[in-house]
Amino acid sequence: MSERPADPHFQERLTAWFAPDVYRFGIPLFVVSGLAWGLGAPIVSTVFGGLGLFVAAFFRNPERTIPEGDLRVIAPADGRVIEVGEIETADGKKALRIGIFLSVFNVHVNRAPVSGRVVSIERSGDAYLAAFNREAETRNVRCAMTLAMADGRQVGVVQITGLIARRILCHAEIGEWLDRGVRYGLIRFGSRTDVVLPLGSKALVERGARVRGGSTVLAELEGEEAA
Repeated sequence: MSERPADPHFQERLTAWFAPDVYRFGIPLFVVSGLAWGLGAPIVSTVFGGLGLFVAAFFRNPERTIPEGDLRVIAPADGRVIEVGEIETADGKKALRIGIFLSVFNVHVNRAPVSGRVVSIERSGDAYLAAFNREAETRNVRCAMTLAMADGRQVGVVQITGLIARRILCHAEIGEWLDRGVRYGLIRFGSRTDVVLPLGSKALVERGARVRGGSTVLAELEGEEAA
């Protein structure tokens, strides 16, 4: 493959053990738990302490070993594969889409599936349907990012909200170069993440498969390195 273009390099922000949101949502719960315990209300303390632990688990941000191979598309998120199939894109072209459903128990930090330059970021939608609902594909609030690889091929990664998700974070900006596996965003509290690949790409997962963001290889792009 050709050399990486001299684009501004994306600076990864999500590098700590927990996403920063844990402080906003988790600490108040632990404070209430501690106060309830001090006031002699152990049941209330346990409930809020449990909620605090859940929030901490939700915003966990584990390190992952990124598989080698520029043409190997890695999972952008943890979760269960709910779709593997051909679609027609907005410009009338055919593409391979792999959809991943993230339950509230999965890691919700999103990673770049391939290395590439951000050529577009489009936000759309106004609904918050369950992420596995077919209508959620077009109606839910979403953030679609397109990456142009060094050889010119484009790969899309789409963050889609779910039933209780209300915010999508995308730290990348147009023109920046993202390395494979870099942590570029987050969807808060239940969601779906899709990868849209050029037709001819070979899917390596099936519906129902459990995947791990940054470490599971979802597909291989056409090319010598895909062997």
